Amino acid sequence: MSLAVPSARRRTRAAAVGTALLIATVLAAGGGPAAASNDIGDRAGDRSTERAAALTGTAKLYRSLGDDITFTFDAHLAAEDTDDPGKATGTFRFSHYLNGDGASAEVKVDCLVTGGKVAVVSGVITESDLEGAEGERVGVTVHDLGRKDRLGYSWASTGSPVDQGPLPKCVSSAPFETVRAGTGDFTVLPWEPRL
Repeated sequence: MSLAVPSARRRTRAAAVGTALLIATVLAAGGGPAAASNDIGDRAGDRSTERAAALTGTAKLYRSLGDDITFTFDAHLAAEDTDDPGKATGTFRFSHYLNGDGASAEVKVDCLVTGGKVAVVSGVITESDLEGAEGERVGVTVHDLGRKDRLGYSWASTGSPVDQGPLPKCVSSAPFETVRAGTGDFTVLPWEPRL
């Protein structure tokens, strides 16, 4: 599958494929937030497991052509690491399929910054069926708006994580994508660093 396309329509479609790829990867890695092994914050009273920030949930993006694009997140920043968002842990996955064609990726989180209901998470692709994607850092932005969540991703302007070039931690695009009605359940825990 080639995600580098010249036309705007193909670029949008490719971006959707990349998005779906990310979602499928997140789902494959941990089976969703509930199945993930990173349960920071689940044990009440244990200070080391309190969260300073978090991004969790799964949603499919809206596509008029019927593309199946899914993103799943289980990213956390422990309270003890409040001053260093680069110590975030967890995974996220994405996938993008249309008419049986597409790809997916699983990502190991390496940074998480949240503000209000907006989160930016980044990580390095650890598994993918998109040639050349493993080892690439990608970033995703989520705006938690309840039933109308929005999402953006670092490869929005290139059409593929493989074509975006080197990316610093916690960098992504504006959340320009809309979530398909009835599928969004993203939850953002706001970060409150000690300033």
